[in-house]
Amino acid sequence: QVQLVESGGGLVQPGGSLRLSCAASRSILSINIMGWYRQAPGKERELVAAITSGGSTNYADSVKGRFTISRDNAKNTVYLQMNTLNPEDTAVYYCNAVVRSANFWGQGTQVTVSS
Repeated sequence: QVQLVESGGGLVQPGGSLRLSCAASRSILSINIMGWYRQAPGKERELVAAITSGGSTNYADSVKGRFTISRDNAKNTVYLQMNTLNPEDTAVYYCNAVVRSANFWGQGTQVTVSS
């Protein structure tokens, strides 16, 4: 098992940037896949970005070129750098870890993009 705690959300103006962090309760070296999902009001939760233990990454088309996922194994933390934010990025962002086919989720952090 693993507990995940997100941080870094907040209110930002269109065109701005935020960096989300996801701190894991144990080493992430052996966690196959870690990722960020988001859920906007009235919409289903969607994958934003994911990173494998080998460092391969995958992004939703809507965030390619603007968001970057990374992991710091020494700090047991996964990051999501979000640039050029727009109002459509407003959502609760959740950290996810896949461990032996089981999904673990953080509590979520709110990101609001508004002027």
